[in-house]
Amino acid sequence: MSHPTSHPLRLADDITRQLGQLADHLSQLPAPQAAQVIARVLDPDDGVLGGVTHLVITGSHFAKGEAERGALPAEVWLALGRAANELHDISLDLDEHQDLLRHLGTRPATTVAKPPAPAPLVARRHR
Repeated sequence: MSHPTSHPLRLADDITRQLGQLADHLSQLPAPQAAQVIARVLDPDDGVLGGVTHLVITGSHFAKGEAERGALPAEVWLALGRAANELHDISLDLDEHQDLLRHLGTRPATTVAKPPAPAPLVARRHR
């Protein structure tokens, strides 16, 4: 019989490997398909970012209990809590762009006489 922690560790390794594969595929996809994949990954409820955020929140709860027992330094719990808060804030920032990404992914491929004008890549963050 396998050790009880081996399955979650294998699962974490598999997820990491699959994320790498997804990134490799994403770099090769045409823009509409890439936009669909990005929209799905960034979905705050059902996407990878939401799942990772939930995982870090769960890890923070674990670390809090362990820090209270003295098994972990409080800094570990605080760092996981900050990471969870930052990921949540990032999800909120990206959520406002979900509709645009979904729309780009479903837009029919048409021949455009004039290519779209590039946008400057400097933007101000707002929350």
